[in-house]
Amino acid sequence: MAKYQVALLPGDGIGKDVMEAAKIVLEAVGLDADYQEGDIGWEIWKNEGDPLPARTIELLKETDVCLLGAITSKPIEEAKLELKPQLKNKGVSYYSPIVRLRQEFKLHTNIRPCKSYKGNTLNYKEGIDIVVFRENTEGLYSGVEFYPMPSNLKEWLLQNHPRMKKFETTPEDEIAVSMRIMTKKACNTILTQAFEYAKKKNYKTVTIVEKPNVLRETGGLILREARTIAKKYPEIKLYENNVDAICMWLLKNPLDYSVLVAENLFGDIISDLCAQL
Repeated sequence: MAKYQVALLPGDGIGKDVMEAAKIVLEAVGLDADYQEGDIGWEIWKNEGDPLPARTIELLKETDVCLLGAITSKPIEEAKLELKPQLKNKGVSYYSPIVRLRQEFKLHTNIRPCKSYKGNTLNYKEGIDIVVFRENTEGLYSGVEFYPMPSNLKEWLLQNHPRMKKFETTPEDEIAVSMRIMTKKACNTILTQAFEYAKKKNYKTVTIVEKPNVLRETGGLILREARTIAKKYPEIKLYENNVDAICMWLLKNPLDYSVLVAENLFGDIISDLCAQL
């Protein structure tokens, strides 16, 4: 039996080509592994009504590591239209298999290095060395959403939050809600990982990317945790940037940044920006 058991999840589109190429590379370097392919993605959704079937979850529990290709994702109405006829109107609902994987296996820390390598003609600037730490299980990607808005939820908010008054006369079927759920534990985990990485790799700064001047409660929570944790690492300077402003500054002065840490949505956005640098 091989030393490692590897689950291959090609998924959709280019994922199949990427997976094939990745396997060639792994075999070329002599990785002692057995490979088992699993089902995930849009075609599985269309044919079975579940883009991440239970058998794939079991496969991942039985293997050491997973290689994931790419996943197609579409708005909920389009997803329903592409179901097999026998699955339509059966109450099945599309939910991102990526988010489910992260939550099922507690894959909370997404580390995304973005580095300009010498000789790459596509480098925005030479010397860029940024690592994005993205919290992977909470934030605006928590998956807690409603449409239409439940009447009891609306009533509770009207009674308990003054800002809800603006929506009092708006019908429930004209309101969609996506909740930005953040916990102290998850904030602490992602921030500690970022500071530990900076310490290990000798980076001098960690920048928290948020929007606490508008998202006061959730943004305030992660900011307070960042300030508390930073006290344990006096050799590392903590900076605080609003997410909109840092998009500008990353383009203007990318060499000023090293380790960036953010909740799910903001981490998703800034890591794509950094990758293009």
